[in-house]
Amino acid sequence: MSLVYEPSEDSYLLQEVLMNHLKKRSKKIKIIEIGTGSGIQLETLKKMGFKNLSGVDKNEDAINLCKQKGFEVIWSNLFSNIKEKFDLIIFNPPYLPADKREDTESAIATSGGKNGSELINKFLVEAKTHLEIKGKIILLVSNLTKGIDWERYTKKLLVEKKLFFEKLEVWELKV
Repeated sequence: MSLVYEPSEDSYLLQEVLMNHLKKRSKKIKIIEIGTGSGIQLETLKKMGFKNLSGVDKNEDAINLCKQKGFEVIWSNLFSNIKEKFDLIIFNPPYLPADKREDTESAIATSGGKNGSELINKFLVEAKTHLEIKGKIILLVSNLTKGIDWERYTKKLLVEKKLFFEKLEVWELKV
């Protein structure tokens, strides 16, 4: 049985951004969350009145948990099984640099590759073809993540939070 990423500081920061940033937006926008984990962001968006929600994960346990909560979530490695475009793409990725001391199962949820940015960089390339013309991405990263290639996205820092060992940042990206 796999671990489902439990909400933590990063999850709650992203949740706060969604609640504060999306209040005045149209409830009809099409939203996808990449890497749903426990489903905390989908639950937050549903409580806010958003209806056109979907998600993907590559962890079957996370998919099953989100389906039990009533969400449309499918297996996909980033956008590998996604064909449509979205007005908003949300991603709280594994963003920490690989740590040899961490067990393999835990590293799946926390490590974004050698520098922490490899998965994020792949996401940023793939996301362009799944974003509507005026669409946005909300992406959480850490100051410990090295080597992010922002792919010429227009970036706006929405919030940052200092923790004892890192600083979390939530970015809004547009093509």
